[in-house]
Amino acid sequence: MLGAKEGETKPIPSQEKSSARAATQEWTSQDAWAVYQLPFNDLLFRSQSVHREHFDPNRVQLSRLLNIKTGGCPEDCGYCSQSSHHSTAVAASKLMEVEKIVAEARKAKESGATRYCMGAAWRNPKPRDMDAIVEVVGAVKQLGLETCMTLGMLDRGQADRLSAAGLDYYNHNIDTSERYYPSVISTRTFADRLDTLSHVHEAGMKVCCGGILGMGESEQDRVDMLVTLANLPKAPESVPINMLIPIAGTPMAKAPPIGPIEFVRIVALARIMMPTSFVRLSAGRSAMTDEMQALCFFAGANSIFVGDTLLTAGNPQDETDRKLFRRLGLEAL
Repeated sequence: MLGAKEGETKPIPSQEKSSARAATQEWTSQDAWAVYQLPFNDLLFRSQSVHREHFDPNRVQLSRLLNIKTGGCPEDCGYCSQSSHHSTAVAASKLMEVEKIVAEARKAKESGATRYCMGAAWRNPKPRDMDAIVEVVGAVKQLGLETCMTLGMLDRGQADRLSAAGLDYYNHNIDTSERYYPSVISTRTFADRLDTLSHVHEAGMKVCCGGILGMGESEQDRVDMLVTLANLPKAPESVPINMLIPIAGTPMAKAPPIGPIEFVRIVALARIMMPTSFVRLSAGRSAMTDEMQALCFFAGANSIFVGDTLLTAGNPQDETDRKLFRRLGLEAL
């Protein structure tokens, strides 16, 4: 499978072989690139076959994201509307009150979401913020929702405290390949990202980690990003694949868009390389056609964010998603 040459079709591995492949953590850039370059039909057939080994192909996880602290972030991520380095229309706010966060989580559950993700525009949480964050985790879990947070970098003590509070997932994207990373962010290193992922894993939480496509990176950068993720001590249980939403006032406001086929190829490759992970269509779905999303689901994506807003950017309306699910015969997980 991994040594396939371009245009060569090889048998789909058995569940035992693909599971063993995921466990050995031996993906190389060359191996991943060879799979990525397969003829499109072969690539999708392979990814859908792997997907069916581990998931119901017609069920999709619904997650909802709430920005619990907006703007004023000291990081200079070139894609982000919330960076204090960029001239965008996003104003800084304080951490949302616990009661309001829980009320929004309750609405999310009533609308069908099973996972609730909360994001704060911080470089890292301050000690004064942790009590409120811990309280939020406990309150949202009492609603019966799976919990996820993204708060920036964590030290081991913070990770341990969040884990003790019952946080299920921690999101911290690596964004791109290590090679291209300095072209995106200068205020923290790629190693900083990996350190936080290590703290999260060692604290016993599940890792949510993916990247953003369409920031000017090469196809090889996209493949190598997945190689990094697949070769972590344990592959992330959740892998969000974002398509850049160009934001006026950010350095990447005029980045050329990624082609739909190239995007689907990365979704398929993520499914093949991380067969038991949830692969989520995250930012950028508002710019995708129904047909592009359908190809992503066929390629192995099985999670989406619902709701009309993702942090500060738009997202398809709930009714739009319901119509798409009906057309494709999909059900919420």
